Amino acid sequence: MIKKILVANRGEIALRIMKTAHKMGIKTVAVFSVADRNAPHVKFADQAVCIGPPPSNESYLLGDKIIKIAKDLAVDAIHPGYGFLSENANFAEKVEQNNLIFIGPKSHAIRVMGSKLAAKDAVKAYDIPMVPGTDEAITDVKEAKEIAKNIGFPILIKASAGGGGKGMRIVETDSEFEEQMNRAISEAENAFGDGSVFIEKFVTSPRHIEIQVLADNFGNTVHLFERDCSIQRRHQKVVEEAPSAILSPQLREKMGQAAIKVAKACNYVGAGTVEFLLDDDHNFYFLEMNTRLQVEHPVTELITGLDLVEQQINVANNQKLAFTQGDLKISGHAFEVRVYAEDPLNNFMPSVGKLEVYRPPSGKNIRVDDGFAEGMQVPIQYDPMLSKLITYGKTRSEAMQLMLKAISEYEVEGVNTTLSFGKFVFEHDAFRSGNFDTNFVKKYYSEEKLRTVNEEEAKIAALFALQQYLKDSEKLRLPK
Repeated sequence: MIKKILVANRGEIALRIMKTAHKMGIKTVAVFSVADRNAPHVKFADQAVCIGPPPSNESYLLGDKIIKIAKDLAVDAIHPGYGFLSENANFAEKVEQNNLIFIGPKSHAIRVMGSKLAAKDAVKAYDIPMVPGTDEAITDVKEAKEIAKNIGFPILIKASAGGGGKGMRIVETDSEFEEQMNRAISEAENAFGDGSVFIEKFVTSPRHIEIQVLADNFGNTVHLFERDCSIQRRHQKVVEEAPSAILSPQLREKMGQAAIKVAKACNYVGAGTVEFLLDDDHNFYFLEMNTRLQVEHPVTELITGLDLVEQQINVANNQKLAFTQGDLKISGHAFEVRVYAEDPLNNFMPSVGKLEVYRPPSGKNIRVDDGFAEGMQVPIQYDPMLSKLITYGKTRSEAMQLMLKAISEYEVEGVNTTLSFGKFVFEHDAFRSGNFDTNFVKKYYSEEKLRTVNEEEAKIAALFALQQYLKDSEKLRLPK
């Protein structure tokens, strides 16, 4: 049985994992870089060890050092969170070789699904729809151009080892193909040390739908329904919801079963996510599998009533899933907005500085997963996400209104945040109606529009304040 977990991560996800461990009576160990020495996850843990200087390659990415700390402190298991070492098959393997439990899938599954081409190959036999494209990596530009012509433009060039939108290029015409191909290869080499790319048809107005799966060591695999992650900027998700506004029960079941097949194709164990593209005609195509906990897992927790970290720990403890597919039901609707320290009025550039004021909203059906406190410095070395703001309602509309209320009550000063962008999304007709796709930002958002909205609101607020001032002045002037 797991009695002590080292969380090989930082920020909101480290704290979120520790809270569940605490609830389960499991002790926790935090590792932290010098930049994070005052972070809430460090204070919350039962033990905390400084692992190195701020850069992640000198701290959070030091797998061997993390394993040594775990052994020195008699830890039973390591939870990698997401990012950093979470999808590093070698790290997962080393954890097991050192007689520690890796809270996640086996290294084989991480390896297979970590390469987009190997993943396609693994699921081929399971009759899962895939976007038309190449089956293998390609570096010959001329040959690639011919393949692209046969598939038909627009096409997408993708790094095989890619993620987070890196090494990805959309090509509209054959005249720009060569330049974009060379760029994608060089970007992939810089980001992942692997320049192999592949080509697939670019689905022009897709929805990005992902299915949460959960599997134990006894061959039981279930899906926990879908999340719609179509609101993205620079290929990165910023708003997520569960369930999707456009899936019929039949399509949901079909996609759910496809996701289970993907998990079985690599003998998956634990919590994982299978990502699909859904086109205009509601055809879906397998995209990739993320072999870890997702940033947006809270929306699934709210509509299913399950704690996904608890489920991960139970599976790691070699327990059977306590439910079957038939036991699972969708209840209500949930949204998540990622609150980044970025300036939406300046091309979402990171905004670092001191959190002079930091007061997240609270109340019924409002959840904030964060790893910051007032007075802390937002470090430049890591992803600039401050928190995840999550709301739940009986209906999509109720959860949406609560999100707008929560955004308005969220107070942050000292850095710019994406809260105003979140408000823009939730007030937009296309989003409210459910009629949107991954091009939402490109189609509807501009810094100018957001500036106009902000100015209008500032004017209304000023007029309201003036009215109030005049009323109060009038009261003071009235004879006693």
